[in-house]
Amino acid sequence: MSSQQSSVLVVDDELSLRKVLRLSLAASGFAVEEAHNGEEALGTVRGHPFDLVLLDINLPGISGIDACRKIRGMSPHAGIVMVSVRDLEDDKVRALEAGADDYITKPFKLRELTARLRAVLRRTRQEEHEREALQAGNLKIDFQKRLLWRGEEEVHLSPTEFDLLAFMMKHPDAALTHVKLLRTIWGPEYGGELEYLRTYVRMLRKKIEDDPAKPKYILTEPWVGYRFHNPTGADSPAVAKAERADSFK
Repeated sequence: MSSQQSSVLVVDDELSLRKVLRLSLAASGFAVEEAHNGEEALGTVRGHPFDLVLLDINLPGISGIDACRKIRGMSPHAGIVMVSVRDLEDDKVRALEAGADDYITKPFKLRELTARLRAVLRRTRQEEHEREALQAGNLKIDFQKRLLWRGEEEVHLSPTEFDLLAFMMKHPDAALTHVKLLRTIWGPEYGGELEYLRTYVRMLRKKIEDDPAKPKYILTEPWVGYRFHNPTGADSPAVAKAERADSFK
């Protein structure tokens, strides 16, 4: 889906900035709505879904982080980009852990913002045409339905978490570099944002590993990147062989 068909909710307490963003994003083909704080944003999102939410981290009342977490719960497939005046790794990690897909620092160029929004759209709109699923160990992933099971339990993943795990599972036992993963999942504009990757790997490990401190699925390749390993062994048919999606619940 192109940006001409995409809606974005701009959440910021600065009226002048909201006006600039509305005009600029509308000129780029987005359908834009505004909210001046987190409470208004939650009410607006509850009323109807958005493709994208541009959310300031420092808001009066409910914080941007809390608003992000609640919006993610209400709209699991929306793309969320957080905005802050501080370029601190801790802020980025908090935003990503709350469910944000990306993070941009003020002041930013409108061209950069638009590129990032479109990159997020590419990820959240990505469709899997395969009617296949994969199993590795006690993990089962359904690409069409975008679902993951750990044993008999369904595991909730954000769109970016799913895309990252799906890509790694499709390339078992391959050493995937940081740059390769960033550019594949986040977009060609990325490559040096290692904190993004580390944060998402840490969150995935908490969800799929028995002991996140001693992972058996997502292994670290020192100075290189990560490797997805099937703990049941390379000879297991569950590793290399795809199963039909309708074989899963």
